[in-house]
Amino acid sequence: MKNIKVSKLPTDYIRGVDKEHQGTLIEASYSVSNYINKSRQLVTNQNISSEEAGRETVSGDAITKKCNIYLPACYDKNDKKRKYNVLYLLHGVGGNRYEWLSSNGETDGNYNICNIFDNLIQKGKIEPLIIVFPDGRSSQDWTDSSFNSEGTNMLGFYYFDYELRYDLIPFIESEYNTYADIKNKTPEGIAYNRLHRALAGLSMGGMQALNLGVGGYRYDSALLAGKESNLRNGLVETCSAPGMLDLFGYIGAFSNAPTTSKGGSLGTSIISSNHKLHLLYLTCGDADNVAYRMGYENAIDGLYTIGQENILNYYRVTIGNGNHDFNVWNNGAYNFSRLAFRNSQEHSEPFNISL
Repeated sequence: MKNIKVSKLPTDYIRGVDKEHQGTLIEASYSVSNYINKSRQLVTNQNISSEEAGRETVSGDAITKKCNIYLPACYDKNDKKRKYNVLYLLHGVGGNRYEWLSSNGETDGNYNICNIFDNLIQKGKIEPLIIVFPDGRSSQDWTDSSFNSEGTNMLGFYYFDYELRYDLIPFIESEYNTYADIKNKTPEGIAYNRLHRALAGLSMGGMQALNLGVGGYRYDSALLAGKESNLRNGLVETCSAPGMLDLFGYIGAFSNAPTTSKGGSLGTSIISSNHKLHLLYLTCGDADNVAYRMGYENAIDGLYTIGQENILNYYRVTIGNGNHDFNVWNNGAYNFSRLAFRNSQEHSEPFNISL
């Protein structure tokens, strides 16, 4: 599967496959002990300092959240010998765990994104994998999908890394047959596990993949922070996030949101890490008036110049006449999944591709 050529999503991949080769979609509940409470504090059961979090950290009761999980057609929970890679696929600012599913539409009685992965697996383009669709707001009001810069639901987007590291990944890797085992914290275990996890997202989820996955800055309400926002959304940069390159070897951002950190900051986090990034895939439509200038171009500016020694595969993919929609995002998911999990050949220069 090496030397994969980035291309537009084939139209027939939206079509459903036969029932025998269709994956299963389930909804799962899990306990979250790391989230933003009503007082905008970080509730945590970990040793996280207020200095690191950029706000007061407190203990508190766990909350219950839900995620959707795609299991490939061949998945058998009783077959403990067969293991699977996991892709965590994040939604946008007004979405939730169903955005990649219901908001993306259906064809032949099945969600389009499931059809895409069913086809990829059936045609042998990727190994069967597990896909997790989380709710990306780590807050006590995580079901609130409204856009409110002063809301704790909005702040929760910028603290999702703690939930992912300490709550969601441990849940997935304890309940499902995954290669990765987060309980193995040896250097060898960490090096192995990160090659079997991937993180990607659309719009706000793309920002999360970069700011929280690679390591950039958190944001908060300009009004509550007593600062002036340079953006039109009332948010301002606050403290840095440590990144999760010890957890993920592959990161993708599709039309990443305007609060994405600058490329120089992202590149500095990459070069400062003890772990090489096996795949960094950024894509956006050039007609996207939400993300192209303030998100995508801002993120790529200087990123590779600074971080190149720790980036083994870097793709910048511009979709001609592409807007802020699933035409771009489905192309991103299609190409990213084919390149992830060490399927792409290492190259010395970044790929700058127009589709």
